[in-house]
Amino acid sequence: MPQTPSPSSPSQERIEDVDVSSEMQGSYLEYAYSVIYSRALPDARDGLKPVQRRILYQMAEMGLRPDRGHVKSARVVGEVMGKLHPHGDAPIYDALVRLAQPFTLRVPLVDGHGNFGSLDDGPAAPRYTEARLAPPALALTESLDEDVVDFIPNYDGQFQQPDVLPAAFPNLLVNGASGIAVGMATNMAPHNLVEVVAAAVHLLENPDATVDELMEFVPGPDLPGGGVITGVDGIKEAYQTGRGSFRTRAKVAVEQLGPRKTGLVVTELPYLVGPERVIEKIKDAVGAKKLTGISDVADLTDRRHGLRLVITVKTGFDPNAVLEHLYRLTPLEDSFAINNVALVDGQPQTLGLRELLRVYLDHRIRVVTRRSEYRLARRRERLHLVEGLLIAILDIDEVIQVIRSSDDGEQARSRLQDVFDLSQAQAEYILELRLRRLTKFSRIELEAERDQLKKEIDELVRLLGDEALLRGQVARELDAAAEAFGTPRRTLLLDGGPVRPRTAKPKDADLQIADAPCRVFLSATGRMVRADLAADSPAGGIVTPTRRFTHDAIRATVDTTTRGELGAITDTGRLVRFSPVDLPAVPGNSVQPAAGTRADQYLALGKGEHVVTIVPLADEPAVALGTAHGVVKRVAAGEIGTKHEVEIIALKPGDRVVGAAVAPDDAELVFVTSDAQLLRFAASAVRPQGRGAGGMAGVRVTAGERVVYFGVVPADAASPVVVTVAGSTQVLPGADAGTGKVSEFAEFPAKGRGTGGVRAQRFLKGEDTLTLAWVGEEPRAVGSDGGIRRLPEAGAKRDASGSPLDGVIGAIGTAVR
Repeated sequence: MPQTPSPSSPSQERIEDVDVSSEMQGSYLEYAYSVIYSRALPDARDGLKPVQRRILYQMAEMGLRPDRGHVKSARVVGEVMGKLHPHGDAPIYDALVRLAQPFTLRVPLVDGHGNFGSLDDGPAAPRYTEARLAPPALALTESLDEDVVDFIPNYDGQFQQPDVLPAAFPNLLVNGASGIAVGMATNMAPHNLVEVVAAAVHLLENPDATVDELMEFVPGPDLPGGGVITGVDGIKEAYQTGRGSFRTRAKVAVEQLGPRKTGLVVTELPYLVGPERVIEKIKDAVGAKKLTGISDVADLTDRRHGLRLVITVKTGFDPNAVLEHLYRLTPLEDSFAINNVALVDGQPQTLGLRELLRVYLDHRIRVVTRRSEYRLARRRERLHLVEGLLIAILDIDEVIQVIRSSDDGEQARSRLQDVFDLSQAQAEYILELRLRRLTKFSRIELEAERDQLKKEIDELVRLLGDEALLRGQVARELDAAAEAFGTPRRTLLLDGGPVRPRTAKPKDADLQIADAPCRVFLSATGRMVRADLAADSPAGGIVTPTRRFTHDAIRATVDTTTRGELGAITDTGRLVRFSPVDLPAVPGNSVQPAAGTRADQYLALGKGEHVVTIVPLADEPAVALGTAHGVVKRVAAGEIGTKHEVEIIALKPGDRVVGAAVAPDDAELVFVTSDAQLLRFAASAVRPQGRGAGGMAGVRVTAGERVVYFGVVPADAASPVVVTVAGSTQVLPGADAGTGKVSEFAEFPAKGRGTGGVRAQRFLKGEDTLTLAWVGEEPRAVGSDGGIRRLPEAGAKRDASGSPLDGVIGAIGTAVR
């Protein structure tokens, strides 16, 4: 019996001499390649890492749609790990949790049920949580069955997975990304979906668009937790080069917590900063005596009111100075370093805003092209079968005779092809025809289907043959995604200039915010800016000359101090207190009103609520308000009270405030209605009321009409004019500039309160309404973009018709005085 060689015998040994340095280099490169391409970096087309893409795809394959029930997260993790991602359950679940966290992603892609963690705590185990796809995830995975992307084998070749998702919206810019690879890393900030889509459509229609043009649509990141971004220089650098940084701050308001207690109330925090971390840093700084002036800090966050971190300031300390210390010593101010590294054609690249949008749009154009080609092929196949079936139905008796006289199915198919000149596919389809399809109604249905298929084929052929039509289809689908999943901007952008380095400790004097005189402007396009008054200027002149305000008009101006209190009156009849201390200030003589901030964002107003005017809250004359239904009211300053927000007029259902201003007794109140009636009467005719009152009759408004303007003309006004713009209710807003007229205010006689007024403009043929009106000195008209529009010369008769305007006017105000 032959002996088997022992394992140690020379015939079983296989020894190779390998250079250690070469082996280590090769192994390390393989490891680095795997980390870079298979784990850490997102694809620039769909904005997903491989594990995220596999999770969304597998959940779609499992049928976990938003209209179906949640399933255990452990089941999702098991399916993904077993079929597509053999790297352990922990990283898969971590990625799943991140896709479901609303404070991590701007548009969450997974709908989680259960404890998916918080900014300060981790999630529950996957056996306790449940998940399903969120609606936006369907937009990322739609049309996968229409050959829109390439599929590749999984790790063992048993299953197929998409190489990239179709991505109906630019997910990489919208949700951002972060990851550490070998020798490189990525850190991308989330953005607003509506803004990103607008920029993408603009680049699609204007391929040579610059970064500056795109930034008109995407002014900066929009973080999931809101907050405030100060300074945009770093953002612009990142959009140009792919690398940059910006500083984020918490949204903090100074509130009166009690009769003698002031506090700092934090309602929004920087990106990925939790309240417990802030509290811990505050306690450490107070304990180390680096931070003074704080007596207590409490986290009053709940599900109903959201984040609310209350920091109580000791009596005698300036809250704004304490806040500056907090910004320097705690995470209430944080920085975000942008490093836009993503995979493009399998290679890691650093991309600016334009490049990111271009890569996505190229991908989306390819997706729509492949989908259209697939649909065209399927419709041609179906049309071919329908035409064959119509031939059979038209001569069904002979078809039946041919089939009955055939020996077998193969002979029947061959004879049908010869007799009726059919293809093999048509003949096979006829042989499978059910008797129920032989009715007259079925024939009508088939003819209608044939006509519809021909129409769809023609449309698809035109779409594939015209690049402009193809781009238009991509743009329409992007707009649809923005309409379906877009939300208003959460993060406030302040162009505060260069941001102080976090390590630089300011001098003690710099921490005290001087309560210096300033002037606050509300522009006609709804932006607010603060202009500091020169201490040595006569009558408190503005540092910035008037000529710098060339791209907007002013709706209201209030002289106050940096730490003073103002009131913003909204169209819902609310007065919101605010301080101009955090408003972007005019730096030197180079800032225009466009550098200000949107008033509705600064004041955190409700959806659809807009600021009508701003007023001082000192011992001033009464404030007059006019509504769309013709109601007028005056509220004395002493009736407003000290609350942060208060209702100062009880509006009837459907009514809203159209104008408001300080109105002393010697001033005149002016109404202008949509049927071109102007009424002026003395402010003294309206007695001041309490804030809970509903006002009194101001102007008589006929049925179907409304007030388009209400204002106050001071007694010392030198030469006020009346500006009216007429148009048609049958024309879409913004489609026709209409006609305008400028008349002297003195031309209009005063009448009693509650009457109908006098005609302010004669309508031309096709005109039936006043779209805009304004009364005051030095009128300035602007478009919806803030650009100046030309008005007709003053001096027209009060009841004359208007002159054609050279551009659509969005608002009317006055120049800075």
